[in-house]
Amino acid sequence: MAKLYFKFGAMGSSKTAQALMTKFNYEEKDKTVWLMKPSIDTRETEVTSRVGLHAPAYIISPAENLIDTYRRDYRKIDVIIVDECQFLTEEQVDQLRVFVDEYGIPVLCFGLRADFQAKLFPGSKRLFEIADSITEIKSICSCGRKAIVNVRFDDSGEIITEGDQVCIGGNDRYVGMCYKCYTERKKAHEAKLKMEQLTK
Repeated sequence: MAKLYFKFGAMGSSKTAQALMTKFNYEEKDKTVWLMKPSIDTRETEVTSRVGLHAPAYIISPAENLIDTYRRDYRKIDVIIVDECQFLTEEQVDQLRVFVDEYGIPVLCFGLRADFQAKLFPGSKRLFEIADSITEIKSICSCGRKAIVNVRFDDSGEIITEGDQVCIGGNDRYVGMCYKCYTERKKAHEAKLKMEQLTK
């Protein structure tokens, strides 16, 4: 029976590697995989993991109706795998639900739960609401606790606590941290900013 799966984790939890290994496993059984990712992640047109795995991907535009694209170009698929699913619109997540319920196609979504302020992405929020199966891909903070926050840094290594929700980057800009380490770094940053203002 087809299901809508949401597999989420913090930065560095090997989400993309798992997506690509899942693709390989399906293809090994002669299944046709529609691998896709949202166009908001503009770094490349492939799905690429930190461990070196990669595969060409269909790029989804923000206004795209996935059902229309399927009917036009992808009628002979057995499974859908979505990387960086947090960047999907809520409407596109609902369309993935249609693939499961009306077409009997399993859909596996891999992505982040929350942004650098520990707030849900719209795509992830909708997946939490309607996915049949929700699995956390665990990773650890440098302190050893479970990483749950995707902490964003600027070019000088300072934590960023304000700004747009989307800022594309990998290990050079984000680090998965536990909430305790995140709040400590945030408080230290805010104290530094306050001191700098007082000394001006």
